[in-house]
Amino acid sequence: MDVLFKALADQTRRTILDELSDRDGQTLFELCSRLLMRHQIASTRQAISQHLAILEAANLVTVKRQGRYKFHYINTEPLHAIVQRWMEKKKEDA
Repeated sequence: MDVLFKALADQTRRTILDELSDRDGQTLFELCSRLLMRHQIASTRQAISQHLAILEAANLVTVKRQGRYKFHYINTEPLHAIVQRWMEKKKEDA
């Protein structure tokens, strides 16, 4: 769970998840372009790649390779686990 919260703690990573939620299955180039145009985030491709690696480690982003391209997809299952953690606790206390 700590990895998940660390991944969500950064504004740029949350914005990346917003972009993938809006348009799933983007390449690194597409993400960098959208972050610059829509959010004025002018990070390097290497920096965005590092953010994506942290999101992948937290299982919030999955990757599928097609030829030489890498497509990134949002995975909301870990977020459901967070909600379940506190929802179940609340039900037990009631």
